[in-house]
Amino acid sequence: MADDFVKAVEDGLKLSKRLYFGKDRPVTPPKVPSSMDKSGAVDMLLPKSPMVYAVITDPKIVDNPDIPSYQPYVHGRCDPPSLIPLQMNAVELDVDCYLDTAFVRVSGTWRVHCVMGSKSCDCRIAVPMGDQGSILGVEAEISGKSYHTQLIALGENDGAGKSASVETGSFLKPNIFTLTLPQIDGGSYLSIRLRWSQKLSYRDGEFSVNVPFKFPEYVTPAIKKIPKREKIHLNVNAGTGTEVLCNTSSHPLKQLRRDVGKLGYSYESEVLKWSNIDFDFSYTVSPSHIFGGVLLQSPSVHDVDQREMFCMCLLPGTAKSRKVFKKDVIFIVDISKSMQGKPLEDTKNALAVALSKLDPGDSFNIIAFNGETYLFSTSMELATKEAVERAHQWIGINFIAGGSTNICAPLTKAVEMLTNSRGSIPIIFLVTDGAVEDERQICDAMKSRLTNGGSICPRIYTFGIGSYCNHYFLRMLAMISRGYYGAAYDLDSIEIQMQKLFTRGFSSVLANIAIDTLKDLDEFEMYPSRIPDLSSESPLIVSGRYQGKFPDTLKAKGFLGDLSNFVVELKLQLAKDLPLDRICAKQQIDLLTAQAWFSEDKRLEEKVSKMSVQTGVLCEYTRMIIVETDERNNASESPGTKKVNLGIGFGDLTATAENFPPGSEIPKLPEVAEIFVKAASNCCSTLGNKCCCLCCIECCNKLNDQCVIVLTQLCTALACFGCFECCSNLCCCGQDG
Repeated sequence: MADDFVKAVEDGLKLSKRLYFGKDRPVTPPKVPSSMDKSGAVDMLLPKSPMVYAVITDPKIVDNPDIPSYQPYVHGRCDPPSLIPLQMNAVELDVDCYLDTAFVRVSGTWRVHCVMGSKSCDCRIAVPMGDQGSILGVEAEISGKSYHTQLIALGENDGAGKSASVETGSFLKPNIFTLTLPQIDGGSYLSIRLRWSQKLSYRDGEFSVNVPFKFPEYVTPAIKKIPKREKIHLNVNAGTGTEVLCNTSSHPLKQLRRDVGKLGYSYESEVLKWSNIDFDFSYTVSPSHIFGGVLLQSPSVHDVDQREMFCMCLLPGTAKSRKVFKKDVIFIVDISKSMQGKPLEDTKNALAVALSKLDPGDSFNIIAFNGETYLFSTSMELATKEAVERAHQWIGINFIAGGSTNICAPLTKAVEMLTNSRGSIPIIFLVTDGAVEDERQICDAMKSRLTNGGSICPRIYTFGIGSYCNHYFLRMLAMISRGYYGAAYDLDSIEIQMQKLFTRGFSSVLANIAIDTLKDLDEFEMYPSRIPDLSSESPLIVSGRYQGKFPDTLKAKGFLGDLSNFVVELKLQLAKDLPLDRICAKQQIDLLTAQAWFSEDKRLEEKVSKMSVQTGVLCEYTRMIIVETDERNNASESPGTKKVNLGIGFGDLTATAENFPPGSEIPKLPEVAEIFVKAASNCCSTLGNKCCCLCCIECCNKLNDQCVIVLTQLCTALACFGCFECCSNLCCCGQDG
């Protein structure tokens, strides 16, 4: 999809050269990147800031709506449609940072500057988001009409909007959301508001936020006299009640306020060109030691869950001398045929980096699997230089993609090898790109073995590649074992995301975390249900609902890297100006969806659906629609739009069995109607090669009605004979002929 999008933008930039703006133009016409450098073209033309494009199917309508250029007539149509980037007249960025999450709002004004005033076209909005971005909503106002996105439960209003459907929303890449608005008049101004959430980065006590805000030069208005005002507003509420210090900023922000745990900044300026760098901001919260707090909040009257809310946050601090755990590590890597090429090569690269980070006192092993299981060693190996070198050689020989997928056998073997670990933290890294039929049985078996194990059970860190594996199975497996889950939905991010997960697993500083004093509450629900280990690479967020009186004091306890006991007192405070339900929504929806999949609980699915609709966070049980409101404030679903489920799904057993590689599309068999049409057209084309059109016309004019009927029946019979080959192909694929 990304390659098709880039090609459409490239064609659109070529079309936009037809536009004439007179001599009063501050920027040069857009330059199309050389087709020789495909990777550079993709990098250049994919959106790196919020963008709006005119969807052009008929090139004749491309012109300046104010100054006709009288360009030569263009024959033909654009198939697929071209995308012309619209010029932007104003932009405002608002960023609110709470705990480990940033909520981003972008408001801007774009003009359909490339379509005749008497014509119209669809407009496509592209929203690139930061780390683990989640789209929350899109609003637009155009010429007396307004549009906004809305989530509805699956099956709701299924009878509407089934004719002449337009693809409403989709993900161009995992971090780029696109949405199409139907038929906007040339010369119109679009006022658009975009909302999404994303995760803050964390390292050594420093939080940082990165928002895509790099606008290409060709979206600058072509008329110098148009004022261009750029605004940025930033609010930070760490939620910890401790001092917050600003470290770096990409834009010249002015400080507006500074309180304990809070910061406020703004920037506003008239500019000649829009920002050509991303918005970056970093700040320090954590002191040198492990500390944390608990935030309490009552639900709003509209909340679907009227129980009280809590959110616990633990930060690892910045102490360089803090000891990390000694590790017993087993890497389980999928080498089925679908992993061939870049997925397996990037996995090998990430694994090589991980092996180099093991300490000599750590032990490790490697298990490769497809339909069979292959062990590097029959027992755990100390991570000596010689053992690591042998592991590299073994990987080079045995990591050959081929075969099917069987996760149960290697995972069971790994747990058995780590059952008797003493004085260390046992870790299993599971990497796969496929789904298997016995996923629930695997979770059941692991739940039984790991929850009834020793003092420190094996942690399972799961990593899913592409969309054919069941990411909720992997998330559930990690939650059961106090591990973490990671993913790479596109091939370009496999290596970097996998290295992040490996680093997180290697950097645990507090394990077996428990909170005992919450047992006296009338009702208590926590996400995740088993608290994972605290890593020096990220804060730990645990949230939930409760009924009853929350204790006045709360303590968290666990094991440090030297296996000594550790207790930290958590500071309780009321979250007056923190939207706890929105901060915790994404984590809770993901974990509850995994539980709903595992338990096959329809009531839990309904609960997740209601949470999704309330918070605007996408889930597997809701769909997105566009609601159109006219000048009389009459709201209705925008006609001709599809209700799009933007979830990642629960894996694809067929794609796994057929070993389709990640990122590829499953080939679809032609519809029966298409088969008959193709066969009939083949017959007609064969006859057409034997006689000319004029002969056919003269012949048909001399036929009586009975002959016409007989000829029609004969053509139908020939079409059926022409279908035999297509039908036999269907039967070979296991379909009914």
